[in-house]
Amino acid sequence: MGMTPGDVIKMAHDNGAEVVDLKFIDFPGMWQHFSIPVKFLEPDLFEDGLGFDGSSIRGWQAINESDMLVVPDPNTAVMDPFTAVPTISMICDIHDPITKERYSRNPRNVAKKAEAYLKSTGLADTAYIGPEAEFFIFDDIRYGQTINSGFYHIDSVEGNWNTGRDEKPNLGYKPRLKEGYFPVPPVDHQMDIRTEMMLTMLKCGIEVEAQHHEVATAGQAEIDMKFCPLVEIADKLMMFKYIVKNVAAKNGKTATFMPKPLFGDNGSGMHVHVSLWKEGKPLFGGNQYAGLSEMALYFIGGLIKHAPSLLAITSPTTNSYKRLVPGYEAPVNLAYSSRNRSAACRIPMYSASPKSKRVEFRCPDPSCNPYLAFAGILMAGLDGILNKIHPGEPLDKDLYDLPKEELAKVPKTPADLAAALDALEADHDYLLKGDVFTSDVIETWISYKRKNEVDALRLRPHPHEFALYFDI
Repeated sequence: MGMTPGDVIKMAHDNGAEVVDLKFIDFPGMWQHFSIPVKFLEPDLFEDGLGFDGSSIRGWQAINESDMLVVPDPNTAVMDPFTAVPTISMICDIHDPITKERYSRNPRNVAKKAEAYLKSTGLADTAYIGPEAEFFIFDDIRYGQTINSGFYHIDSVEGNWNTGRDEKPNLGYKPRLKEGYFPVPPVDHQMDIRTEMMLTMLKCGIEVEAQHHEVATAGQAEIDMKFCPLVEIADKLMMFKYIVKNVAAKNGKTATFMPKPLFGDNGSGMHVHVSLWKEGKPLFGGNQYAGLSEMALYFIGGLIKHAPSLLAITSPTTNSYKRLVPGYEAPVNLAYSSRNRSAACRIPMYSASPKSKRVEFRCPDPSCNPYLAFAGILMAGLDGILNKIHPGEPLDKDLYDLPKEELAKVPKTPADLAAALDALEADHDYLLKGDVFTSDVIETWISYKRKNEVDALRLRPHPHEFALYFDI
């Protein structure tokens, strides 16, 4: 059973809460919040909600229809681990103040509709999602863009570029490029900070399985969460990112989920593990390839077919496509395999148990809005099942040894965000089933991304262009 409003009120009382913090996600995928005195934490709050200005939230309402309601979900209540004053935090849904209906552009609502659509198909009743969100912990970040300049500068005591810096003394122990997986301290400088992140997550109800350094130099990290149902895991991923950033800041560091902040080393992905269950029984185990069921293969078929359009949601930044390039364990090949980590879909083989059988979709990255991304992945896979889209033969070969002619036959991920958005514009009917994504949501997403990200980058000179062309 979940939490009731009464349970939340008791939690606040037992912990001496003086403040209630109400969090919700904007369209691109960042948490927003405002706080109220705890005296307003009453049962009516969970029914009537509180008003706010929806026109100031990216991708939402026009100013002439800006009034919206936030309605807290009692199941998400947790004591905020970072506030000086005891504060109880809840994630909220967004409602129209007149009709009281859930707001269609609220990403959390899209995820809830995806779960409802899954049940309506009769195929399954639960989609378990397990994301592996990688990130970097840096010591310093500076960046800027003006009419006459543009730059960024990253620094980290772990950065391999600092082996020659006068650090009085420089102790070395800086991971080489692509060799950050998993050296012990002192090469791993960030064991303690990752442990603090992990323990804070556990206190906030996030079940963590492991923490470790990742492949890249300069503090790439991963903390693995246990899988959960779709909406719940999206909620937990937002809290995960909140904890990572705040623990980093508390320790004088900065953390980023930007997919490719460093040139020449691995980027940060977010491999998403998916399995469907019905009445407590796993549906992806069977006697097909790699111990999968026919349903699982069809799910993969849907992912591969719709991947070019799906990536506009799961890899939704211009920077995402700096990661999706060959040579960095990047999943650029729209194929499936039990072994090949450059394939878009991988089937983990650590256990033969049907309960462990799942599909690992490797294209997404942690810059995505998790509610939209997980909903999109589910809808693509369900389309594969409903239409019996077989994924073809697996790609179990070493791609680096494949002849160019054979490699050319394997479809690839889009080259950039513009291409992914074009694909989404042409292929999105699978997202509209069950009114999960509405046409308005798709159109608004494409328009927002083109105007605010694709065009914004396309119109600006890149620093490297000066190195290439200034003396031309």
